[in-house]
Amino acid sequence: MAGGQEAEYKFDVRRLMSTGQRIIGIVEGDSAPDIFIPRLIELYEQGRFPFDQLVTYYQFDQINAAMDDAHHGKTIKPIVRF
Repeated sequence: MAGGQEAEYKFDVRRLMSTGQRIIGIVEGDSAPDIFIPRLIELYEQGRFPFDQLVTYYQFDQINAAMDDAHHGKTIKPIVRF
């Protein structure tokens, strides 16, 4: 979690183990950018990944609003312009 925040997750260990599932930590998507980014562009061009609908732009003086909107789920990815 960002900013030193902690999170607690609960799950049924017996179910997890009996189904062969596992928990894996992922940092920043853990992808191969040379493959992943061109694929995202391709999906966007096909109209199947509307990433432009996932972002909201804010001017620098709106930085607090950007943080608040992200915290309350009003935007998925705030982008602050300088």
